[in-house]
Amino acid sequence: MSISPGRRANSSVRPEILIATMGVEPQVVTITLDRLLADGRPIGAVTVVYTGSPPVQRALATVKAEFAGQVYPGVEFRAVPVTSRTGPVADFYTDEDVRGLLRTLYAEVRRARQAGWTVHLCISGGRKVMGILAMVVAQLLFGPEDCVWHLITEGWQPGDERRLHLPGKEKVWLVSVPVLRWSEAGTLMRAVAEMDDPAEIVTWYEKLSRAAHMNQRRDFIRRWLTPAERGVVRLACRGLDNAAIAAQLYKQEQTVANQLGRVYEKLREWLGYPSGNVDRSVLIAEFAPYFALMEDERQDAHCEFCSPPYRGASARD
Repeated sequence: MSISPGRRANSSVRPEILIATMGVEPQVVTITLDRLLADGRPIGAVTVVYTGSPPVQRALATVKAEFAGQVYPGVEFRAVPVTSRTGPVADFYTDEDVRGLLRTLYAEVRRARQAGWTVHLCISGGRKVMGILAMVVAQLLFGPEDCVWHLITEGWQPGDERRLHLPGKEKVWLVSVPVLRWSEAGTLMRAVAEMDDPAEIVTWYEKLSRAAHMNQRRDFIRRWLTPAERGVVRLACRGLDNAAIAAQLYKQEQTVANQLGRVYEKLREWLGYPSGNVDRSVLIAEFAPYFALMEDERQDAHCEFCSPPYRGASARD
């Protein structure tokens, strides 16, 4: 089964997928999914990465049964075995087994990213090495919206009766695990050498990532768009419709529509030709923060000349 965002009820919402490593405890998958859905995440697909040992196979059958019924209507399910060059992996006994795990996880996250999904990666299931290599893959492939999660439930211990779904009174936590992407490794290493607190490193890295994304947006606006297109995009990102944009810019409404059509084509190329539609909602989601920041910077610059020494100046000055 291929990953396809076409089943979404609202095509303007970016689709999201849960990819989970799984061992002998099937409830790790279902409780994580329940928590994400309860938090309002539009999960449209679930991929489980598993090994071929008999206990794991039994746990997989339990999870498959949940998706075969009416528990998760509309959520696609995909089970992916860890496979090395010599065949399916039952457990991680050799270097080739581990390399097969890395290739399997990499292929699944890459598939989801290329399909335009926001990735939720749960690393709580299965052998510890599965969580370790899942983090490696996240460092290689994750974008700014993707998340790694660690599941915690209160009171349950391995060997207790399995409950695939917990009532609302039960305490469940999905703890976000920071991901430091290797694309910034050189700069990161120089900064880490001067920082003692890991939390400070993560905060610094998140700021760096946001700044890099903002620079990419600035490059698109300034280098990919004509001045006329920039003016139309700026107003569209304020929430104006085509008629309002046309009135403000003294243009024909059809001219505005044509210019936005060209912008969408350029944006589609800039985003790497995603499989979903590139339309006004994508444009606003991507560039409204950029224009909001530009407005704030202009206001800050203006206020420098509104300080008391200037406000009190007379006409003669």
